Amino acid sequence: MSFWDYVGSRWAQLLTDAYLHASAVVQCVLLATAIGVLLGIAVYRSPVGSTVATALTSAILTIPSFALLGLLIPLLGLGVRPTVTALVLYGLLPIVRNTIVGLAGVDRAVTDAARGIGMSRLGVLGRIELRLAWPAILAGMRVSTQMLMGIAAIAAYAKGPGLGNVIFSGLSRVGSANAVNMALAGTVGVVVLALVLDGIYVLIGRLTTSRGIRG
Repeated sequence: MSFWDYVGSRWAQLLTDAYLHASAVVQCVLLATAIGVLLGIAVYRSPVGSTVATALTSAILTIPSFALLGLLIPLLGLGVRPTVTALVLYGLLPIVRNTIVGLAGVDRAVTDAARGIGMSRLGVLGRIELRLAWPAILAGMRVSTQMLMGIAAIAAYAKGPGLGNVIFSGLSRVGSANAVNMALAGTVGVVVLALVLDGIYVLIGRLTTSRGIRG
């Protein structure tokens, strides 16, 4: 059976796995964004705090994904919980770092002017600083999404959802009929999803960032 015949005969299951894969990645990126932006807000005014936050989230990326999942399985079991935990932890660094860089890069004259017309500290943060830092935050989300697309496939080791199960099944059956097609279908699916989500981020950036900031 050729690759395209294999895909055509199993397109429904592949689409389901692709949906589960993309859904897991997107939800984990959103959760990592909520945590990462709050952490960035908490430390961006402190050089020491910024360094510590960046170092800690960087240290997470030094842990091999198989090792982290192996450590989480005894604590959280198999399935969604270790997958989500691992993906959120791996997705933090680009978001935390870009939040700190984006907020720290806001012109102090702009914030001083806002405070001078009576805006509160929270008002300045929400209406000015975060809006100006949004392109950097979005770029961090974009990088995290691309990283997690591949890591989510490895999460099949912990019985996580998505295309990783297709890839692992194919690799475990090497030598049998359609094993290569199975692994290739999962791999191509991950690549296609990564490209689609990256295009969506470009569109979101254009729709949510003013021309003045883009320019």
